[in-house]
Amino acid sequence: MSQFDSNKDYYGVLGVDKEASPFEIERQYKREASKHHPDRGGSEERMKSLNEAYGVLKDKMLRNSYDATRRRPPRPEGFTPVTIPTARDVGVMGYCLSAGLCLIAGIFLLLLVRFQYIFFLWPLGLLALLVLGFGVMLARSAMVAVNDSLPVTNPLKRHTKIQEVAFWTVIVSGGYGLYVVMTL
Repeated sequence: MSQFDSNKDYYGVLGVDKEASPFEIERQYKREASKHHPDRGGSEERMKSLNEAYGVLKDKMLRNSYDATRRRPPRPEGFTPVTIPTARDVGVMGYCLSAGLCLIAGIFLLLLVRFQYIFFLWPLGLLALLVLGFGVMLARSAMVAVNDSLPVTNPLKRHTKIQEVAFWTVIVSGGYGLYVVMTL
């Protein structure tokens, strides 16, 4: 098939997204073809349209040509399609808040187990240590996010080794302080 109708929505016929991979297109075509095949009680017209859509979308050159000539309806202002991926960056404040909450929760659980003399709940103490470790990892990612958000001209951006040493010094001294409090 060397021709296609740019007025037809081949993606809609197959039920796939415009960014669908060739594997997804083939898989969706097989699903639809098994449902709408005339031998299984489906419509012959529907099967023809499925074959036409699959013929255009499976060939990379035809698909690119179809995408280039396809008429797109204008989008209303403020319309965001559902297929746009969600945000991946939570921002510097998100990293700091997550790290702070994990560290506070871990310290609270650890002190609760220690000072309430609930020694038979040692798994809760292990959970507290895991939450603290996760909080430390989140705090480091917050430090990296803060460093990435600085402008290039900022002198702190060049001294990442010093930041790492300072961060781990604070973590180790804080851990030692927590150990001292726990042994009282």
